Amino acid sequence: MSSTFYIPAVNIMGENALDDAVKQIKSLGFKQALIVTDPGMTKLGVTAEVKALLQEQGVQSLIYDGVQPNPTVENVNAGLEVLHAHQCDCVISLGGGSAHDCAKGIALVATNGGHISDYEGVDVSKKPQLPLIGINTTAGTASEMTRFCIITDQERHIKMAIVDQNVTPILSVNDPRLMSGMPAGLTAATGMDALTHAIEAYVSTAADPITDACAIKAIEIIRDNLHQAVHNGTDMKAREQMAYAQFLAGMAFNNASLGYVHAMAHQLGGFYDLPHGVCNAVLLPHVERYNSQVAASQLKDVAKALGVDVQAMTNEEGAAAAIEAIVTLSQSINIPSGLMELGAKEEDFATLASNAMKDACGFTNPIQPTHEDVVSIFKAAM
Repeated sequence: MSSTFYIPAVNIMGENALDDAVKQIKSLGFKQALIVTDPGMTKLGVTAEVKALLQEQGVQSLIYDGVQPNPTVENVNAGLEVLHAHQCDCVISLGGGSAHDCAKGIALVATNGGHISDYEGVDVSKKPQLPLIGINTTAGTASEMTRFCIITDQERHIKMAIVDQNVTPILSVNDPRLMSGMPAGLTAATGMDALTHAIEAYVSTAADPITDACAIKAIEIIRDNLHQAVHNGTDMKAREQMAYAQFLAGMAFNNASLGYVHAMAHQLGGFYDLPHGVCNAVLLPHVERYNSQVAASQLKDVAKALGVDVQAMTNEEGAAAAIEAIVTLSQSINIPSGLMELGAKEEDFATLASNAMKDACGFTNPIQPTHEDVVSIFKAAM
């Protein structure tokens, strides 16, 4: 059985990568860019910095900074209006996963037409999106380099999962200097998002030796650096290592896909407008406990990557140790202990479970749960 490995053609990483990136953008011949970002980036002056750097290279730019933490259909449509009004020839996403996902939606509809909801699912589009450059400011989602795009449909109260080779950026940029201002809570949430990506990819039914290597290395780097990045945000070495970790985790899940942590987290985020990384972190040990029925040996490997001595353990003991290590790491960086703290309600779980079972991210989970199983996992995570 063949497999395909997706990744942007060019990926620039390390301190001051942004300076090299704007030169690369110029060399690609773009003249008019749409910068897609959020109000926070504009308030911090980062948007103006990127615009000025582009200007120095002779690249003009317009700004759409209306992206919400869980980007919506309305955000995509608003950005499209700016893009069309100024005939932009490329899109630059600036921020974390929200900015990247919104930019992907804009760029995809710009060339394929229709409505962003037309592309929900796997490889639905027919044409490549408008060229997209992802400039990352968080260390977690890896959306700056993946073929995943998550957009909230507020009318249906769901997050649409768009998994499409045509939303892969042509250039990704990870400059830890842009991540140094992340508050501790965001650093923790995005770091646990990266850990979730790596673990779900490792136990995925679509995993292969390449994605396995990326996933395990990502887990090891997160083990060694996430706590320090959360508790000492000015540690540039930890920041840079987390940038590499989230990128490696992105390489893993971009090709092996994900599982029911994400399928369920998307529903919590869409229904209650909750932060994605926190939802993943709370659900991760509970979904993996369920998955350990069939993926105990892989989870034992995860435990080893998290620093547990598993040599004398059975697969089942190793899987339990992995779950315990995940919980310990979450607690050490002040992740909420359960969904109750996030405002989730048991009466909504049947609806959330139904929607989760339709989410494309769940298709590669190592075991396919029943509706009752998904509801039970939600309850266990309370």
